[in-house]
Amino acid sequence: MFDFMNIAILIGAALVVAAAFTSLLSFRFGAPLLLVFLLVGLLAGEDGLGIRFDNLRAAYFVGSVALVIILFDSGYATRLAMLRLAALPSLVLATAGVVLTAVLVAAAAEVIFGLSWRDGLLLGIIVAPTDAAAVFFLLRVGGITLRDRVRSTLEVESGSNDPMAIFLTLALVGGIGASAGAGGLDVGILGDLILQVVVGGIVGFIGGFVIVQIVNRTGFEPALYPIVVTALALATYAVAGMAWGSGFLAVYVAGLVSGNIRMRHAVALRRFQEGTTWLAQIAMFLTLGLLATPSEFPAVALQAGALAVFLMLVARPLAVWICLVAFRFSRREMAFISWVGLRGAVSIMLAILPVIVGMPNGRLMFNTAFVVVLASLLVQGWTIGPMARFLGLIVPARAGPVDRIELELPGGGEHEIVAYVVHPESAVAKGQRIPRWARPSLVIRDGSTLRPHRFGKPQAGDHVYVITTPEYVGLLDRLFAARAPGADDPHLYGEFALQADIRLSDISRSYPLELAPGDQQLTVGEFLRRELTGDIEPGDRVAVGAVDIIVRRVNEVHEILEVGLAMEQTRAAIPRIPLFQTPRELGALFRGWRARRSAPRSRSTREAPSSREASKMPDADSPSDAGPSA
Repeated sequence: MFDFMNIAILIGAALVVAAAFTSLLSFRFGAPLLLVFLLVGLLAGEDGLGIRFDNLRAAYFVGSVALVIILFDSGYATRLAMLRLAALPSLVLATAGVVLTAVLVAAAAEVIFGLSWRDGLLLGIIVAPTDAAAVFFLLRVGGITLRDRVRSTLEVESGSNDPMAIFLTLALVGGIGASAGAGGLDVGILGDLILQVVVGGIVGFIGGFVIVQIVNRTGFEPALYPIVVTALALATYAVAGMAWGSGFLAVYVAGLVSGNIRMRHAVALRRFQEGTTWLAQIAMFLTLGLLATPSEFPAVALQAGALAVFLMLVARPLAVWICLVAFRFSRREMAFISWVGLRGAVSIMLAILPVIVGMPNGRLMFNTAFVVVLASLLVQGWTIGPMARFLGLIVPARAGPVDRIELELPGGGEHEIVAYVVHPESAVAKGQRIPRWARPSLVIRDGSTLRPHRFGKPQAGDHVYVITTPEYVGLLDRLFAARAPGADDPHLYGEFALQADIRLSDISRSYPLELAPGDQQLTVGEFLRRELTGDIEPGDRVAVGAVDIIVRRVNEVHEILEVGLAMEQTRAAIPRIPLFQTPRELGALFRGWRARRSAPRSRSTREAPSSREASKMPDADSPSDAGPSA
């Protein structure tokens, strides 16, 4: 018995270490790391090294616990400002988007596999949700800096669509949705879904508030707080499930609440959660990889591959367009959101359920879902960066990484020690004066400690420690951290930087602005706020004649602080997307069609705007849209 236990521990540890080492290859060659973890599990399984693991219930349990940890960390890292940017479109995608995708995939599965409508709908629901682990990893760890609204929409959708897919899967597998076989969902299922969402949201809010109070009001050993917080997150999931609510939604909401209220030990909690999230992702993907039998894949490879292509190129894009067309996203943004519909561990976990209950097509669904996930991670996961660059949606980061250390002061002072290694290209290394409020408390140079009033000009490689409050950390970043490549790209931010309070009349004396008479006395900030809709972000631009006025910098509440000017010749080419028409373009097409229908053919041809002309009308993809050109 003890030999078996030792062997099992050794094998498990070896697999985790192997997965960690493969991350080096992943970062070097740009492979999606979660795909690598999955492949390590497949190679170690019964068709590889011969490790036999077929305990479906244990795999589902491991996956559920891992997903709870991932979702809690996802919510904890989501700021309320980010949530406000994308709450409504994300929730529409997480609900209506999942159902639309599932219905479209069900229709395709009937044709490709010859499944019944109920089995096809079940397979569609299994592969419909985007995977939180895959999306959060590739967007946050993959080095892709996107516009806030696009990133927020993707992250909030992936974190909140699991409850819908999980509930619908359980409903169909458990026989609750018997009427689904006739082509629909009954009112009882919709009522249960609403109950799950409401209860899950309430339990999650209470759970997040309890976590904050326990951390702020107790005197545990500091090392215990991360463990207590993780245990409370798992307890929130369990309580919501016992109360007929969605445990996954509850734990995501608990993370949102606790991550947006000031807590003690915040830095330690953040670092611990990063480590446990990595461990959860490795454990989940290794377990699911071990569970699969790759020798069974060839039997469904062609059909599953065709279904994956349909999902990536038809079902997901169509669902995204229907759900987002009313929210003023540009064509390029909708195209990117549809492409980042990554499938992952959630789909494989849901595919376990038909096998557990012994459905006739259960194994077919599991293998199909596994192939679809592999295809999604391989094709979409590997091309997220190139696709974002092609569509012109990447915004270069303005500062390098920051190493922060929390300082707990007596009396409840909310201060942090922020530690920096001065980069040779940072502002202070280039000679910028350090403001009085940012004076370092400690400087270490070449292993020697220097007194604050004698360290002189900061030098590259200095370790600088500053005591500050959280609201000033962003300003400190601009002083000490390295500026990322492309941070001053004139295509994105303009060639000339100006303060937002300068008047347009002053600019028009030097640059050919085409302004209405009443706009002369407006400041640049006032003009941009009038022309741009929604929350303004760096990179937003408005064309004024031959000049683009571009937002360079905003504050925490999205007020414009600095703008840039770019002449027309500095605009890079913007790719034209033939799909994802905006409401304005659809309206132009409809008016052109009506004009052609009502007018004589000769006059219609001469006067009515053709569909080609309508497609050239200014839209959210033009240089004057709310996104940067690429």
